[in-house]
Amino acid sequence: MIADLPSWLTHALHTPRGPIPWNAVARAALAAGPLLLVALLLDQVSLGAFAAIGAMLAGLSDRPGSRRSAVKRIGVPVLVGAAGVLVGTYAGEYSGAGPVVLTVLLTLVGLLVGCVSAAGPVASASGTQALVALALGAGMTATDPGWARALAFAFGGGWLLLLALVQPAPGAVAVAGTFRSALRAEYHRFDGERAAVAAVYDAIAALLDATGRPGAVARRAALTAALDQAQDALAGPRLRRYVRSGAERRLHAQYAAALPLAEAATALFWAGDAVPGRAAEGPRRLAAAVRGGAHTGPLPAPSRHAPGLRALDDALLRAAEVFDRPEDSRHPGLHRRYRSAKGSVRAALGPGGREYGVRVAVSYGASAAVAQALHHEYWYWMPVTAVFLVKPDLGPLVSRVLSRAAGTVLGALVFAGFAALLPRAAGLVALVALSGALIPVALRHFAAMTAVATVIVLALVELGGAPQATWTRIGETLLACAIVLLVGHLPVPGQRAGGVRARLERATDAAHAYLRHVLGASSEPDDRARRWTLRREAYRTLAEARAAIDLAAAELPALARQAEGANEVAATLEHLVDTTTACAVHLDDEGRLVPAYTRRIDALLEELEQRRRRIGLGGGAEGPEEPAGLRPAV
Repeated sequence: MIADLPSWLTHALHTPRGPIPWNAVARAALAAGPLLLVALLLDQVSLGAFAAIGAMLAGLSDRPGSRRSAVKRIGVPVLVGAAGVLVGTYAGEYSGAGPVVLTVLLTLVGLLVGCVSAAGPVASASGTQALVALALGAGMTATDPGWARALAFAFGGGWLLLLALVQPAPGAVAVAGTFRSALRAEYHRFDGERAAVAAVYDAIAALLDATGRPGAVARRAALTAALDQAQDALAGPRLRRYVRSGAERRLHAQYAAALPLAEAATALFWAGDAVPGRAAEGPRRLAAAVRGGAHTGPLPAPSRHAPGLRALDDALLRAAEVFDRPEDSRHPGLHRRYRSAKGSVRAALGPGGREYGVRVAVSYGASAAVAQALHHEYWYWMPVTAVFLVKPDLGPLVSRVLSRAAGTVLGALVFAGFAALLPRAAGLVALVALSGALIPVALRHFAAMTAVATVIVLALVELGGAPQATWTRIGETLLACAIVLLVGHLPVPGQRAGGVRARLERATDAAHAYLRHVLGASSEPDDRARRWTLRREAYRTLAEARAAIDLAAAELPALARQAEGANEVAATLEHLVDTTTACAVHLDDEGRLVPAYTRRIDALLEELEQRRRRIGLGGGAEGPEEPAGLRPAV
């Protein structure tokens, strides 16, 4: 029955499944509620509300990942949000011309922040917190100075970050074997990094098992996702070449050893022939060695009757040497930042960033203008609602609107029921603590996240002594939903579906750079390291493009049509990158390509350019106009 529904509706009904993140639940329970209780005891309810809001918003950034990458993932948005509170408070106090000046300010900031949000996940989270905090600072009654509010907000978010950094690693005792060894620093500090690197080896084994069978394409995509997650996990502060501990260097080297294995597995996937089960046993043992911090032991060698299998065997031998190397030995590693500052600026200023910036600005400014025109005490709720509704990384537009409306109604009704039963101060603080603990689970669906946030916000409003605003909250949320839904379908200057097109352009550039390097490089170690870095960039940008295309396909038909043909371009790019990987392995093995490889590359390049022109992308400066110019000697 659900399969027969349109995609824009099925997306709103779909809820991802998975294990409950108990560690995240525990730290969320110790964040907003306890901070609010301390503020209540100190008779600083207003500052306590900002601290609780800071902790709640930080909880929205508390996604799975390594411990130290959380410093950037959670900490940067918290600091940006605190700055938003500071600016918003003083803007609300000193905007002498009234709501017009304030609305113009919010619109301009929305334009800037919206463009910057297109640069990546951390930039997106930072933009959200900046706009939410700006509206709260400008709209909430200023009983405290702006700097005090900003500090309280930063303290709330920083408190949750501190909990994430010091909380014991789950299963550390089981991994280490004894309680004493579990207390060793590396088992506490690198639990997320270790799990992410082990997942890469598991994904390689799964791809080898699926090669030549149904489901191999999904396994190749899963390997890309695992490599992306490991790359992010290793990108935390102080994971740098000259200051790494022995455990850091070891994890870094183990990740680097997985890259040639992933390359060989992808080449075998491209060939399409079934691989003996023995070939996947080696990566599985490597995954177990990463998790347990142990030696690999003997690794079963695959047969060597094909270039991909010979490359896999060679990569296993090199990986075994890395795993058996003493922990304090130095290894240069291959982890590099996959996105430079130049690439982030390009994303922000490109068509995707500009389109997103305009939509954020219009939605944010229009919501603020309408809310202030209604002369409502809580006018900031509408622009805050618009900020979350306009974010494409939370799902398709219509799905976000339906989920936001349903979540707000549910959260308001739940709060009204609890508020009628609970004692005022203590009961509301307990409700905030309980709702905060639900945030990590509620993040799986936008409606659930909205319901939990609504309960927290309404509890904070009532703790501040304001009259209950349950029904007002519902009405203004529905009005903000209507505004964002309208703005989302308005034409904007430039190309439509700019986010999809921008990601396809980056993926095309990365694929061409990878192809040029493979067809022109030698087999020296430095060249191979560069090749693996370019391969990672090509697959990563492809995954981002695929995610944007899938998101666009789940929009209402008026928006979904704007991305027609993008899926075919992405499919051709994937075939091109897979073929390039197979060429790299073949060149390593035999030193030259047979004509079948070059003909396949030429055909894919021609097909790619045709499909790009069909959707209005055309040839780019980074893309080769003459495929033969990239052809190696046969």
